[in-house]
Amino acid sequence: MSCHRSDHRNDRSEFEPTPQPALPARRRFLRGLGGVGAGVAAGSAALVGLSSQAQSGPAPLAFVLNSADANLSVIDQRSFTESTRLDVGKEPHHLFPTPDDRSLIVANAGSNTLSFFDPSTAQLQGIMRGIDDPYQLGFSPDQRWFGVAALRLDRIDIYRHEGNSLALAARLPAPRAPSHLVWSQDSRWMFVTMQDSDEICAVDLQTMQIAWRMGCGRQPAGIWISPDGGMLFVGVMGENYVNAIDWRGRRSVRRIMTGEGAHNFRPYGDRRHLFVSNRVANTVTIVDMLSMGLAGDIPVPSGPDCMEMAADGRTLWVTQRWARSVAIVDLAERRVVRSINVGRSPHGLYMLNRAPWA
Repeated sequence: MSCHRSDHRNDRSEFEPTPQPALPARRRFLRGLGGVGAGVAAGSAALVGLSSQAQSGPAPLAFVLNSADANLSVIDQRSFTESTRLDVGKEPHHLFPTPDDRSLIVANAGSNTLSFFDPSTAQLQGIMRGIDDPYQLGFSPDQRWFGVAALRLDRIDIYRHEGNSLALAARLPAPRAPSHLVWSQDSRWMFVTMQDSDEICAVDLQTMQIAWRMGCGRQPAGIWISPDGGMLFVGVMGENYVNAIDWRGRRSVRRIMTGEGAHNFRPYGDRRHLFVSNRVANTVTIVDMLSMGLAGDIPVPSGPDCMEMAADGRTLWVTQRWARSVAIVDLAERRVVRSINVGRSPHGLYMLNRAPWA
């Protein structure tokens, strides 16, 4: 597989801070960013006690991307109401925090931009331009690389993370429709689902090339890696299962039947269980990553998609793609206990006071 490299100094995307005299330190937040999984886990360990402390301060916030409205819903977690909507770029689909939790990054696929917000106040910190079609993205655990799955462009872009900028390192043709990504723990490999060619591919960061591809089922979407780093879990959205794949042996080990439209993942945080949203079946399934069996189902109507778990582990928040709402699931009762109205086609979801991802 050929790749197009770029080592030119002008192939760089610079962060444009929004003038905010009260937040001078936040302008350097790109320095030292880590991987999505690693950053969330590291930032969460110290946040477990946040919910009790926060009762005397400002209400903690939750953020939901409304992909069809090009805006961001900000939700007050105490009143369970939407407090405001903030304009972002076109087609915002996914979002994630910096490892220090001082910034929330919103990826605007249709505008080729990244927007940065303070997750405590929802204040815009700045915009980075020139990131083509950032549908899904993330930093490698060693913080050296930034990967972008450009679904619309049939391409995977890799950037060097250099202080406050991202320097383009390689562009890999990747037909068709690269969708979600996850990194190996040693940062050597980036695994990407190919939604329209029914495959996953492995990008070797040493050679900057796609090393291999393999079929995994119709319309793969979300992808996750086991805590020991040996197994990939792929949500096969066009069918009704999660494909457990031994990626070193390049073989499917088991099809875990979860429900029609198996889509995205959120680990429980115990290094064993994994939530899977089934968008067609309207359920969230709990998968045991060790036994590769099922540990339960939770009914969630209207196309459950992205998920986040509260810091105390009691509730799971789930975007409902077809209902303009977010469902809050009581995990002890395993049922939806509340629904919050948001915008059209709610997709990515984030809260600062979340449970660990590791």
